[in-house]
Amino acid sequence: MTSPLFEPTRIGDLTLPNRIVMPPLTRARAAQPGNVPTAMNAAYYAQRASAGLIIAEATDISADAKGYSLTPGVHSAAQIAGWKLVTDAVHRQGGRIFLQIWHCGRMSHVDFHNGALPVAPSAVAFAGQIWKAGQYAQGGMVACPTPRALETAEIAGIVADFRQAALNAIEAGFDGVEIHAANGYLIDQFLRSTSNQRSDQYGGSRENRLRFLLEVTDAVTGAIGAARTGVRLSPRNRANGMDCPDSIPTAVEAAARLAERGVAYLHTNEPGDDSPEATEVRQQLRAAFPGPIIVAGGYTRERADAVLASGDVDLVAFGKLFIANPDLPARLQHGWPLNTPEPATFFGGDARGYIDYPTHTTTEEQPA
Repeated sequence: MTSPLFEPTRIGDLTLPNRIVMPPLTRARAAQPGNVPTAMNAAYYAQRASAGLIIAEATDISADAKGYSLTPGVHSAAQIAGWKLVTDAVHRQGGRIFLQIWHCGRMSHVDFHNGALPVAPSAVAFAGQIWKAGQYAQGGMVACPTPRALETAEIAGIVADFRQAALNAIEAGFDGVEIHAANGYLIDQFLRSTSNQRSDQYGGSRENRLRFLLEVTDAVTGAIGAARTGVRLSPRNRANGMDCPDSIPTAVEAAARLAERGVAYLHTNEPGDDSPEATEVRQQLRAAFPGPIIVAGGYTRERADAVLASGDVDLVAFGKLFIANPDLPARLQHGWPLNTPEPATFFGGDARGYIDYPTHTTTEEQPA
């Protein structure tokens, strides 16, 4: 029986040849100074262009958005030109590529902000860490300081930065953008009652906690169109101080509001289990959001087939497997063996562990 993974589908105005997604994967290899994408990054993404959709790594909407070393931006002319190398290379290989745009909020460090504190919805400390490079791009995890609470008047400027980043991404040749509202970064910090203790129109009630996400979404869709805008949520993520008792109902309400806006897709990442809670959350999100849903979370070919057959999602993202297997769709389709990822080369460094993973050669013995 043919796997649903290899059936075509649509996202926005794009027809995808399969339902296999390369999700945004931070690799920390932007050129310095300036956090600029390079020809090496272009080669990396072009190698993986057989994905139904590539969502390029989380990218700073502004200098103030930075939370990790060596991550790229999309707010300078040099960065836009660097990303154009990437999109041209992917499109030459017949691929489709969105750019994930983010603001890290409190998941940051004073060293990225000329000694100033990172910003957040509230001045709430948490036990999270970020990756910070030292000399020769070798880095490690460091603790984050207690952030500074954003003034109400500052929020509109960040919304405008998301809008401009989306326009810059389209100028760079991307087919669309994904708004990063997951994994404990700034938008997610607004969504959670644990990290959002504001008393203005952005805090307190669920409606108020959703306001920032919806303002960003409206600004981005108004600039580039809903068909070129996706959103990522992580309702079951409880790490980094995100253990909010209202997180799942908030995400379901967000999904319904995003459906009203006609965004191209909803992307969720899970802890990587098949628990009853995972199934229930997927069903709730499907009921709220009838458009395309992408799911990520340690999926194998077998688990992907099962979740697609359930009808609760439409596409499956494979993270670490795509790092190590540039030809992942073909390997999954033919049952070819998979390369093993090398965690030591995930963040920072050069071509090793980045563009040197081998593709499968058809001269090798294949399973019957």
